[in-house]
Amino acid sequence: MNRYAVIDLGTNTFHLLIAEEEPSGKIKEIFRERRFVKLAEEGIGTIGGAPYRRGMEAVQLFRRILAAHDVPVDQVRVFGTAALRTASNGPAFIREVQESTGIEIRLISGDREAELIYKGVIMAVPPTEEHMLIMDIGGGSVEFIIANHTGVLWAQSFPVGVAVLYKNFHRHEPILPEEITATHEFLRQQLSPLAEALVRFPSQRLVGASGTFDVLQFFLSDEKAHLLNATIPAERFFPFYRQLVAMDDIQRRNMKGLPLDRVDMIVVALILIEVVLEMANIHQITVSAYAMKEGMLYEMMRR
Repeated sequence: MNRYAVIDLGTNTFHLLIAEEEPSGKIKEIFRERRFVKLAEEGIGTIGGAPYRRGMEAVQLFRRILAAHDVPVDQVRVFGTAALRTASNGPAFIREVQESTGIEIRLISGDREAELIYKGVIMAVPPTEEHMLIMDIGGGSVEFIIANHTGVLWAQSFPVGVAVLYKNFHRHEPILPEEITATHEFLRQQLSPLAEALVRFPSQRLVGASGTFDVLQFFLSDEKAHLLNATIPAERFFPFYRQLVAMDDIQRRNMKGLPLDRVDMIVVALILIEVVLEMANIHQITVSAYAMKEGMLYEMMRR
């Protein structure tokens, strides 16, 4: 069986996924690893010294894992997203990775991210005639796609990822009411093209891909975590949101089931989701187990 690998070098998290294609055409996961490198820890304009080293160490680890799993180099795709697109020393990072590991990083645009996210999500959440709003929250950017069974109707990437929101708005613990208000105002202004798209393509079902949505699934869904998708009534979100934004970082750190690497940015991520739920009048949240990495695997397997 052919073995494929995808490495997603995100603003907060570096992911490695190794998989094979089953005879049915489905993805058979062989190995998955993630490292929280937080490239934008010192700002998205330049990758700071410590995050730069963490990122380099993560890629070198992934290179060793690929060798141990006998993945051919021509069956590996490595892509960089918002932080590597915008950081002044992003090109230096890409060069150093290639020199030290032989891995070639391809920078992809926000539009390309959205295309891959859609291809991944529909393998886990089959589309229907009803419009669905797909949302993928990254550290540097957030991708939105409105789609149905005919395909993508509208898509756009916005530079409002959680690392950006956290650095600009979440300055106190717990977050202050005026910081929440400022985040709301910023998001409503930035996401005005989304509001306009929702007038043309009303969507009352939000499909969330990975990251913060995995946290919502853990705390709010009655369904098992191993399923390709899980459904959460939107009304369950709001009490959880109010509970989290009232906590300080120590209380969040002590919250059983909340990954430590998400403790700092979970509050602004929930504010972002709350804005979108209200903007679109969402009734149902579906959490997709698949996102951009699986979309890239799908393309590679269909090549």
